[in-house]
Amino acid sequence: MNIIEAHNISKTYAKHKALQDVSITVPAQSVYGLLGPNGAGKTTLIRIITQIIGPDSGEILLNGKPIKRSDIAHIGYMPEERGLYRKMKVGEQILYLAQLKGLSKADALKNIKWWFDVFGIMDWWNKKVEELSKGMQQKIQFIATVIHNPELLILDEPFTGFDPVNSEIIKTQILRMKAEGKTIILSTHRMESVEELCDNFSLINKSKKVVEGKVDDVRQSYKDHSYEIIISGVKETLPVAENPDFHLLEMQETKPGTHHLKFKVGDAVTTNEVVKKFLPYGELALFKEILPSINDIFIHLVKDHPNE
Repeated sequence: MNIIEAHNISKTYAKHKALQDVSITVPAQSVYGLLGPNGAGKTTLIRIITQIIGPDSGEILLNGKPIKRSDIAHIGYMPEERGLYRKMKVGEQILYLAQLKGLSKADALKNIKWWFDVFGIMDWWNKKVEELSKGMQQKIQFIATVIHNPELLILDEPFTGFDPVNSEIIKTQILRMKAEGKTIILSTHRMESVEELCDNFSLINKSKKVVEGKVDDVRQSYKDHSYEIIISGVKETLPVAENPDFHLLEMQETKPGTHHLKFKVGDAVTTNEVVKKFLPYGELALFKEILPSINDIFIHLVKDHPNE
């Protein structure tokens, strides 16, 4: 089942087309990456999903039905531009925001205590937001987003300002919430986070969607027949340099008789043929196909094949 379906969304500001006929599908109980360079249209799409603005054309469905303003109570949205009251004390602010989102005071206090304990900030209750560092404010913004236990979370650059320890806490909590049945839309420039966390993703470039699918499926579709092997017990010259079907990318002898190679083969060469080619020369200690990273695919689609 899909929790969000965006059908043919278009939006223009003055003469600037922010989105052109964009459709995405977000499966329920998953982490979905929304990627794209600055100005691609990601934030516009998020604002349309969260009912901050309306599309010029197209439709957003939530759980199969046209989304309504009242549905926003079940969504947690953390925008890239943070929005805390700087003069207000942290505890009072989170309590106020939790009650705005429909929690009773008792439930709000219970949830606040749980999240403050997760981040180790139990003594921050009476601190003013303006007294906190950027990273500390980021923790409060995240807690304000999730405090009402929403069905759908939309996190725009959630790792900005976090050190590696706190980034790991956020990742752990994202995966925990997914395991509990929540759906998380993650807009980020950190491509490694997409591979670590996301089940599906889409890439928007210059207002158009250029790719969407499961992370593993997209990586498979952009593979270029590259392999990595470690072969030991080598006593002869390996069959790479003279073979026109093999393009050597990297080779080093890590110890006598043991070679670590990376190479590409022609499109017609099968994996079995690659294995057979090397077996007579030694023992394969490692053999794997090299798949492009999401970062590689991002650069390829955005830089080498821009939308016009």
